[in-house]
Amino acid sequence: MPTVNTPFTVGAYFFGGVMDLFSTFFNMPVLMNSLPQLLSGLLVTVQIGITSIICGLIGGLFLAITRLYAPVIVQVLVRGYIDIFRSIPLLVLLIVVYYALPFVGIRLSPFFSAVTALTLVSAAYTAEIFRAGIEAIPYGQFEASAALGLSNRHTMVDVILPQAIRIVIPPLTNNCINVMKDTALASVVAMPDLLKQATQAQALSANPTPLIGAALIYLILLWPMVYVVARLEKRYSRGR
Repeated sequence: MPTVNTPFTVGAYFFGGVMDLFSTFFNMPVLMNSLPQLLSGLLVTVQIGITSIICGLIGGLFLAITRLYAPVIVQVLVRGYIDIFRSIPLLVLLIVVYYALPFVGIRLSPFFSAVTALTLVSAAYTAEIFRAGIEAIPYGQFEASAALGLSNRHTMVDVILPQAIRIVIPPLTNNCINVMKDTALASVVAMPDLLKQATQAQALSANPTPLIGAALIYLILLWPMVYVVARLEKRYSRGR
């Protein structure tokens, strides 16, 4: 005799499916048990991200100024560096740094391998952002600085860079967000970051809830930065 789907049976199936969904992906006991492990991974993620962002900003500014004002041969080399590291996938670069460099006698820890790969890529993108900001400054600013007798260094530090940095703050902040997200790739080299800890917690509990918890932590960490980028873009576009 065929089964009749009454509203009661349909509601029971729906309720059972919802309960299965929550017990599988939003299991609170599993999440609370894995939370200390996730927070320790978050600390590692923040350390990798902040170190890579700072090194990338410094390296990118140096590369941008070198590409604009160094001798031609140096400009060509810097341009090649920027083009190459903007073209290489970060995951491939990370694997090369951690697994291939030991064959030539360079052995880096998982932390420094992740920071090195992230910095190399971040510096390439940051260099292009700084270059665009510097080139956006009217040439009259350079001429006025020369008329005042300022040296090239003082012109760049006191006149050009303060204006260029104001222009590039939104894209730089956006690049910092991308660096923080890319730290998740550090798990490839056995770095105990947030994603790695979530994966281990998932294996121990046989439940994917820790991965959902890691996604929520990433969201809480990065959402304010996304909001800041939107506010900065709106503010500076209105000011311009």
